[in-house]
Amino acid sequence: MRTRTRPRTALAALALTMSLTLAVPAAQADTQAAARLTGTLADGATWIADVPDTWNGTLLVFSHGFGPTNARNAPSEAVRLELLAQGYALAGSSYDPNGPWWALESAARDQFATIDAVTAKIGTPRRTFGVGQSMGGLVNAQLARDGAGRIDGALGLCGLVAGGTDLENYQLDAEYTIARLLLPEGQEPPELVGLDTMAEAAATADTLTAAVTAAQATAQGRARIALAAAFLNLPAWAPGETAPAPTDWAEQQEQQYAWFAQGILSFIETGRHHIERSVGGNNSWNRGVDYARLLAGSTHAPQVRALYKSAGLDLRSDLAKLTAGASITADPEAVRTAERTSSAGQGLAVPLLNVHTVADNLVPVEQERRFGERIRAAGDGALLRQAYVERVGHCTFTTAETVAALHALEHRVDTGRWDQVATPAALQRAATGLGLDGAAYIPYRPAPLTVGRDR
Repeated sequence: MRTRTRPRTALAALALTMSLTLAVPAAQADTQAAARLTGTLADGATWIADVPDTWNGTLLVFSHGFGPTNARNAPSEAVRLELLAQGYALAGSSYDPNGPWWALESAARDQFATIDAVTAKIGTPRRTFGVGQSMGGLVNAQLARDGAGRIDGALGLCGLVAGGTDLENYQLDAEYTIARLLLPEGQEPPELVGLDTMAEAAATADTLTAAVTAAQATAQGRARIALAAAFLNLPAWAPGETAPAPTDWAEQQEQQYAWFAQGILSFIETGRHHIERSVGGNNSWNRGVDYARLLAGSTHAPQVRALYKSAGLDLRSDLAKLTAGASITADPEAVRTAERTSSAGQGLAVPLLNVHTVADNLVPVEQERRFGERIRAAGDGALLRQAYVERVGHCTFTTAETVAALHALEHRVDTGRWDQVATPAALQRAATGLGLDGAAYIPYRPAPLTVGRDR
């Protein structure tokens, strides 16, 4: 068994993944000058805007991801410079700085207010697009749902489009599995929900990470880690590694463990604390969940079954134990608040193109499947296109991939038709044709999201 990254509860590695900034292409050295505008909204949110000297008439409003509530107007510095060079005006708000980082109560409102504030200073744009990344991809989907007459289209990047309650529920399933099956006998399990302070969140993450680290040393432990990873929708492809073969179960588990070793549980617990603050309580539950049925629907089920068999473990027994012990209930008001503030997929008012990497550790690509099903059920499937990049990590897009996707969205808005511009082949040609930093668009269909709840 190869040595993997030592576990750490610090978020350095994940923060690096989230804030990946790709090298600025040399062609951007002559980027035209841009004026920086700033302002403050009624709730205290700040906004920024960059307007190039030769504005092409298009305004992009960027919704940033989970983290400190600072105003940003592009997913990376490389993308910002390239878009300014092409004549786009860029804007974005911090969201309400007085609340938690899960700022869904204010984010969409503040983004619409930012459009109004910027328009008052630079004039009415010829067209306005939303662009959102990670948690901001959820905000962006809300703008696409509610933005008729205010935006013309939207581009989502690695968006958390399944919403806050689905996120909390499948993360709870993984945490519960670790606590129930991997803690040493007699050890008091940590609090999994109702995390009132960051200290409580950190303590839970430390306990669960230590259990995973110890379990990786045995075949039985590795099988149970794979079970938790399946419930977490965790990809079996880790940074710096070659994607495992489809039936190389042991290597798949090794690479899933690498995500745990890099501190993913610390990020999850930090997020849970902020989400619970935002929605006013615990919006996740597992009472009534049948864990055998849940696993049966997972794309990782064959891997888990094979590893359990190899380890001489009784999978049915473990799943029955999980089902029998599932007793966590949600705060109904928190669930209602999360449905109001932290959901999407109820419909679309404008065209939306979502782009996702196929091995996203923080926002699993399976979320796109869940979101697409909801949009089609709402009758708006013709407005949605989804595209996929063959790369590992969260939001690890090249500048070329991002700009090509924006151009495809522009075609849809200008012509009223998608034609073939959002197909993998067309996006790949468009991205590589930019001569920037490469592209890896591929045909892909995500597996169903393993969540086991109807919401």
